[in-house]
Amino acid sequence: MSDRTDGSNGSETTTEEPSPAAFNRRVIAEFRANGGAVGGMFAGAPLVLLTTAGARTGRPHTNPAVYARDGERLLVFASNAGGPRNPAWYHNLLAHPQVTVEIGDGRGGVAVHAARAVPLDGEERDRQYALQAERDPAFAAYQDATARTIPVVALHLLDLTGDPERGRAIGEQLKRHHDDLRAQVGRVRAAVDRRLAEGAPDTGANVAAAARPEGGADLMAHCLSLCDALGLHHIREDGAFTAFEAAYPHLRPAVTRLRAEHRAVADLLTDLRTLLREDTPTPDLPALRADLARIDAELDRHFTYEEESLLPPLGVATR
Repeated sequence: MSDRTDGSNGSETTTEEPSPAAFNRRVIAEFRANGGAVGGMFAGAPLVLLTTAGARTGRPHTNPAVYARDGERLLVFASNAGGPRNPAWYHNLLAHPQVTVEIGDGRGGVAVHAARAVPLDGEERDRQYALQAERDPAFAAYQDATARTIPVVALHLLDLTGDPERGRAIGEQLKRHHDDLRAQVGRVRAAVDRRLAEGAPDTGANVAAAARPEGGADLMAHCLSLCDALGLHHIREDGAFTAFEAAYPHLRPAVTRLRAEHRAVADLLTDLRTLLREDTPTPDLPALRADLARIDAELDRHFTYEEESLLPPLGVATR
């Protein structure tokens, strides 16, 4: 927060500035609503939205970043406005290089891409940062303001065109992720069922003691972890689907349906998070069981359709 002086009438007014998180949310919403264009301090700047998985939590985090094109790849700069530390998104991509990039498509929309993040080093990093400082002198000021060497990261967008081996590997990975998520949903549902079978009251059950499927973690933590895992999986798939559409145009109708189903699952996860919100330490276990059953049924339909539609063209066997 800061105090600002309104010179129009000589009086001093105090204006509450948004937190960094609130500021990011506003920029992200404006970016998505306006095909990648935003106003304010980023007006006219080439921006992408970069979604990374938290280095420790695995939770998806989205941040705006200035980018430059370098051939087929995009470059982003971990300037943190010249701050003394690298931004959190940089630490995230070091731990989890698979990221999702949103960029204006030039037609008023936003394209979503899966990408692999590779930090540059040595002479290449220095040359690319110098070029960015020439394009935008603010980046020279950022480097002058900090003792750290500001990282430059290359984003290599997923491209499956003419690369059947890469497509097959993606398909096998997709199937493994589906199996892991099916198992995770099953474990959480079983934990809720066990708690209810033990005679827990319909409401007001102690969630911390409800069930401890692994490592003593409580049921609420497992439910929230499930929400994060499903959310991140679908964010990443939305990016990968862009490469699927380019390499296999006949799959576009299936991809359109799958993206719509992602939104339907996201709505169910929002309902689940509402049930688990922090100010409700003792959620209604039967309601939790019902929500999980709906999610499980929707995921089963969604995963089955996705595997039957996408895996055969990639040369991957379905069940």
